[in-house]
Amino acid sequence: MRGFRKKNRPVDIDDISIVDQSKSKQAIIAAALGNAIEWFDFGVYGYVAYILGKVFFPHASPSIQLIAALATFSVPFLFRPLGGIIFGRLGDKYGRQKVLSTTIILMTLSTCAIGLLPGYETIGIWAPILLLVIKILQGISVGGEYSGAVIFVAEYAPDRKRGFMGSWLDFGSIAGFLLGAGTVSLLTYLMGAEKFNDWGWRIPFIISLPLGLVGMYLRHALEETPAYQQHSESDQKQKKFSFKELLATHKRSLLLCIGLVLCTNVTYYMVLTYLPSYFTHNLHYDEAQGNLIIIAVMIGMLFVQPLIGWLSDKWGRRPFIFIGSLALIFLSYPAFKLLDSHESSLIFSGLIILALALNMLIGVMASTLPALFPTAIRFSALAIAFNISIVIAGLTPTLTATLVESSGNLMIPAFYLMVFGVVGIITAINLKETANKPLFGAAPLATSEEEAAELLEEFHGTIEERIEKIDEKILALQKKRQSLADKHPEID
Repeated sequence: MRGFRKKNRPVDIDDISIVDQSKSKQAIIAAALGNAIEWFDFGVYGYVAYILGKVFFPHASPSIQLIAALATFSVPFLFRPLGGIIFGRLGDKYGRQKVLSTTIILMTLSTCAIGLLPGYETIGIWAPILLLVIKILQGISVGGEYSGAVIFVAEYAPDRKRGFMGSWLDFGSIAGFLLGAGTVSLLTYLMGAEKFNDWGWRIPFIISLPLGLVGMYLRHALEETPAYQQHSESDQKQKKFSFKELLATHKRSLLLCIGLVLCTNVTYYMVLTYLPSYFTHNLHYDEAQGNLIIIAVMIGMLFVQPLIGWLSDKWGRRPFIFIGSLALIFLSYPAFKLLDSHESSLIFSGLIILALALNMLIGVMASTLPALFPTAIRFSALAIAFNISIVIAGLTPTLTATLVESSGNLMIPAFYLMVFGVVGIITAINLKETANKPLFGAAPLATSEEEAAELLEEFHGTIEERIEKIDEKILALQKKRQSLADKHPEID
């Protein structure tokens, strides 16, 4: 694998890494599986939130039980920035592969522990306390998981396929959520609601253990990413990470990252975590009916997800962020009206609208975010910005449930999505297109010698364009200087 060895010399064909496609596929599978486990837990938790409320908060009213269970889901998000700081720094210093092998172990063990935790009737107040502790530990591990997985795939992906390959990461998210929701529905059907509510809800959490062991094995077997190897082999010294310096030099990138993550993940948590409880508790739908409709929509999302990623390599990332954000602004209210129609076909249509808007955003997020930061600080910067945003986005189920309960307005979720649709539009306007370009500060990445030659020509062409723009600015400044100098008698 070729390395981008020198910082201050011409980039030639020997500097472009040729990536083995089989290794790229392995990287996608290993990263996506960890993401799937994360969202498997979210899917299960969202679908059994009402049961957890009864098990861990039995003396509260049904509404308070639901809000308390969702709050337990949301509180760990407050600790994700801590995990981002810890694992982000480790990922930039010691490599992406080592960190991802660690986070998947912590995440798997904490998810499994929920299924083994005694309820309130057995250990009293310690039950909800231990549940919260487990979720906090899970939040810390997840703080490094998604950011690391996004970077891992992006740094393994060739420039011309980064959108398509990155889209499979959130394919894993949807698949994991689908597997979690499907497991809950299947167990409820096989065991009956009474047995499932009594003890069967524990099984899905315990299932995460073998999944995590497979993911750990796959990640441990992979090499470090080409981009990180290039950085490690270069003569650039590892600087001590400074959040103050990050804000000073990459403020724009941080804000763009936060904006895209907020818009995408608020939609994600609204559609895939909050809606199951919204259907059952607020719209009073039959639980099985609501679950089956959402599962059907998620299956459709699986097919759309890689298509969006592939198209983004052709058309760019920004058009899809625009489309997804505009859909949230103008179609969220009609979609939630359809959800409240009590007709299966109309409910399905409303979910399709929301799901497609979500697909547009998550289809490009994994390929857009890593391109915002240079290799040396990519993990630290992305983990911090991503997890700060997740603190806000993760409160979506709890805040929405509370607002609906207090106001009695079933359209609150639609208004909530519309606000963050505006955030998405602002982000898209200020975002520079990154499709088919090397990652920030890295040499181009190709799949063959022929593609390497083409990328090198494009890379040099881009540099020429940038130099021309700088020359134009210099000329304009020179003219401005001369104009001012002409007004002064002692300046030539």
